[in-house]
Amino acid sequence: MIKLTLLAAQTIADSVSGAAPILTPVEGAPEMNLWDMTLKGGWIMGVLALLSIICFYIFFERLAVIRKAAREDPLFMERIRDYIRNGEIKSAVNFCRVTNTPSSRMIEKGITRMGRPIADVQAAIENTGNIEVAKLENGLPIMATIAGGAPMLGFLGTVTGMVRAFWEMANAGNNIDISLLSGGIYEAMITTVGGLVVGIAAMFAYNYVVTRVDKVVNQMEARTMMFMDLLNEPVQK
Repeated sequence: MIKLTLLAAQTIADSVSGAAPILTPVEGAPEMNLWDMTLKGGWIMGVLALLSIICFYIFFERLAVIRKAAREDPLFMERIRDYIRNGEIKSAVNFCRVTNTPSSRMIEKGITRMGRPIADVQAAIENTGNIEVAKLENGLPIMATIAGGAPMLGFLGTVTGMVRAFWEMANAGNNIDISLLSGGIYEAMITTVGGLVVGIAAMFAYNYVVTRVDKVVNQMEARTMMFMDLLNEPVQK
């Protein structure tokens, strides 16, 4: 009985090994090349490459602008307070212009409105702040569009690639060869990967820039509050 069981097991093992041969790499087979794979993605990969260049140009350009806008002088408001208390309004305005940051431009606008009702001064500062924030956010809608649109372009390439593969399969008739389908399948898969890579990178870049802009906006709001407190300080006799 044991001999029969061992014989049956050996027979099954032999049949399985014969039905599923071990695949070994073919000698001299070409290795995967990233550039060649990208070219197989078709024209959509060119569009994705252009979108990535635009996105990262905006990213680095915005970082330079935001870094300049975030320059913080801890003695700025102290000097403004001294100028105003001493009645040196022109010196305060010139100091704001030399500092040349969004916060200093807001304070400059408030200084030029001194003598008017507090509500008018605050409204003038807020309007200037809105303009400065819009300048900081210039180009961010384009980054957001790329982050959302790049994956959709990748999926479009997936659909066109599969359509191409089935078209070639239908035209091949009974002479179907895997090489006929490989072009469409390459296009389908590579454009999907490309679209996701560009979209994910653009999303992280966009969120990072938005975070940096929010920090600058918080600085501007803090400076505005300090300036309004300065105007509301009692006059020292």
